[in-house]
Amino acid sequence: MKFGDYQREALKTDQVPYRSDTDKELTKKVVPLLGLAGEAGELLSEYKKFLRDGEGHKLFGERVEEELGDLLWYIANVASKFDLNLDEIAQKNLEKVRDRWGDLVCSIKNFDENFSNQQSFPRRFEVELRKEVQGGQDKVQPYLNGEKIGDGLTDNYPEDDGYRFHDTFHFAYVAVLGWSPVIRALMKRKRKDDKQYDEVEDGGRATVIDEAIVALVFNYARGHNFFKETSTVDSQLLKTIKSMTSHLEVKERTTGDWEKAIIAGFSVWRQVVENSGGKMFVDMDNREIRFLSS
Repeated sequence: MKFGDYQREALKTDQVPYRSDTDKELTKKVVPLLGLAGEAGELLSEYKKFLRDGEGHKLFGERVEEELGDLLWYIANVASKFDLNLDEIAQKNLEKVRDRWGDLVCSIKNFDENFSNQQSFPRRFEVELRKEVQGGQDKVQPYLNGEKIGDGLTDNYPEDDGYRFHDTFHFAYVAVLGWSPVIRALMKRKRKDDKQYDEVEDGGRATVIDEAIVALVFNYARGHNFFKETSTVDSQLLKTIKSMTSHLEVKERTTGDWEKAIIAGFSVWRQVVENSGGKMFVDMDNREIRFLSS
């Protein structure tokens, strides 16, 4: 049976009472919502009995099947009351979970593959974040092929929190996503042969968004021990990132891709911080970034 067919048949058994004209609309929506909560509680209650009684709860499978059926009825009813189609809900949900949990494909198209080598990221390269004194301050300076790229960085924060090494995250985005307007500018690989790419994809606004994402994720990571004990990123944070980049080429990357880039970046960043700098290897071919040495 298709979800849409079930939804139509289930609606025929709707017994929601109407107490008055004034609360008619509210009642017909609130009752199935409360029903969902109630049936979820019933399902948990059956599992509680199973934990308590073990194999003695002979009807556990049958009860779970019944409660899941009741949940399905209320889900269908809520969808109907809000003028939603259960078939479409199921399809969109599958698309969402595939976007988040689907396998990362290493052969995904690189955004600069149609540009010259001078305007493309090298597919594999080493970069070093070196701690040095500049203008009487301790700063972190990126080096590529033994040459400085960009300016030395400090934490720009009252306390030592390691943000001066945050270029690690931009390099992780290059490795996993094939994207970082910040690094493209530092490496002088902007795609100037195409005005649209030069102004939009590699321009100032995209660069600010790149930096904003790094700052946003870093602030979130601060409250989660910088992902030391977890390999998952909050879904709402990933949605925010997708929204921020919805007009850019990186919109093609999934929330799962972003999660891998973020976790990989913090894995290397923690090692860089621990060693007060170090070399890392950016591998776009295999969509990974690795810490090499201090």
